[in-house]
Amino acid sequence: MSIPLDDALDLTGTGDLWLFRGASAADQAIRAVTNSPVNHVGMTVALDDLPPLLWHAELGQSLLDVWAGKHHRGAQLHDLHDAVLQWRTRYRQRAWLRQLQTPVTRAMEDEVLRVVARMDGTPFPATAALVTRWLRGRARRSAPVETTYCAEVVASAYQAMGLLGTDRPANWYDPGSFWSGDRLRLLGGAMLGDEIAID
Repeated sequence: MSIPLDDALDLTGTGDLWLFRGASAADQAIRAVTNSPVNHVGMTVALDDLPPLLWHAELGQSLLDVWAGKHHRGAQLHDLHDAVLQWRTRYRQRAWLRQLQTPVTRAMEDEVLRVVARMDGTPFPATAALVTRWLRGRARRSAPVETTYCAEVVASAYQAMGLLGTDRPANWYDPGSFWSGDRLRLLGGAMLGDEIAID
């Protein structure tokens, strides 16, 4: 199943996942190291009458971070339309939407905003540091907070929302952890739908 981006923006709500797969050497390296079908993940933040936003972490800094009101690398909150369009056109990545199929309460949204306030602007790690950070997580050891990568910011938000347990640190997760094939263990009966390709 595939839908146009504008239709996806009308459907998406806080907690929905956006997954990306590209063909660059860096994209392929991320997928090879993590044995993952995707190399990037972000999460929708949709609050009141604001346009939907994308909470993620990336090396780029060409889009305005709407939380900080400036351009920077690392953990960022972007206009979702602009971010997906950039990943599809400039970065030449395929994109999918996975919808969270559980009600998101105001308290859960407040927790997401606390995560954004705490992590926004945290730098993206260098490649070697990213791999070391992820491997440390696989050993169930938390990593220092001076850097963060995309799956880590999404996992942190999900943990704060009560959707993921804290038995695994946020750096245990990689982008593929949020793909349907990995059977993400959500709490409280929460579920994620199948991937919807974005035209």
